[in-house]
Amino acid sequence: MFNEFISGEKPPYAVAMVVNRVAPTSGKPGDKAIIFPDGTLKGWIGGGCTRGIVLKEALLAIQQGKPRLVNISPGEDHDYTRRGVVSYNMTCQSGGSVDVYIEPVLPKPHILIMGKSHIGMALSKLGKATGYQVTVLSAGADKITFPEADKVIDSAQLDKALISPNTFVVVCTQGENDDLALRQAIESGASYVSFVSSLRKGNAVYNNLKKQGVLVSELARVKTPAGLNINAKLPEEVAISILAEIISKMREEKNGENRPEITLNLNEYFINPVCQIPVQKSTAKHVIKFKDKEYYFCCDGCKVSFENEPEKYELKETDPV
Repeated sequence: MFNEFISGEKPPYAVAMVVNRVAPTSGKPGDKAIIFPDGTLKGWIGGGCTRGIVLKEALLAIQQGKPRLVNISPGEDHDYTRRGVVSYNMTCQSGGSVDVYIEPVLPKPHILIMGKSHIGMALSKLGKATGYQVTVLSAGADKITFPEADKVIDSAQLDKALISPNTFVVVCTQGENDDLALRQAIESGASYVSFVSSLRKGNAVYNNLKKQGVLVSELARVKTPAGLNINAKLPEEVAISILAEIISKMREEKNGENRPEITLNLNEYFINPVCQIPVQKSTAKHVIKFKDKEYYFCCDGCKVSFENEPEKYELKETDPV
């Protein structure tokens, strides 16, 4: 069930698995579910508090690209000394506790090579050896020249449909339609664009593009020369420097830049005002109508807390529903 989703062409998701439980929780060790950025959950890891908490933590795992171990148990049973464990208070009156391991599965990086130079050939081979998706775009390119590439497109025209937030564009035309290729790469909107050239040649191409109306701010996004400075000389060495730069860029954590977008559907989900956990409206067992608004709860404990102090948890106009 889960292997069918493991593909670089699929959207990001997280796998959650119950690894430990103390009865009477419904989730049992080995139970699994996959969670997508829109809140879709397929599988079973438990109901009530557990479902909502796992959903919340899975979305964070997808966005941050980091796995986590989540413990849900009554307050008196919490072990806050365990490093790396995210603890939640079990508010279900039935009790019990559960540990859930959540691991994000993100799309593989996609390297788009524009040009059929020897550096492009070496980068295609190294990219595939690293497990990345590789596409080659160049007039006259073929699978004989690029046998490792996932896709080889015999064209000089870049289709923007090839670009995703996870795409890294490397222009290595090396004298063959440099201006056209680099302009298309810039206009594609890719977050990473590099140009294989010397500084002198790069400046010459930049001047040509400025005359064509390309803004200086757009040219400033291009990394020239491409790759990290490791004094590379051979095509394979240059390819290594470029791949290293791509890896470095991919691992950066800049205010959420380039992280998968979380699109939780608030028409389908309600943020429980007591514990701030998302609750799926269609499956919620605990619903209260208060001042013409419906409130959905993950468990009986949150419902009772709301009933005891409804004004404390009353939604304001700006609160998510």
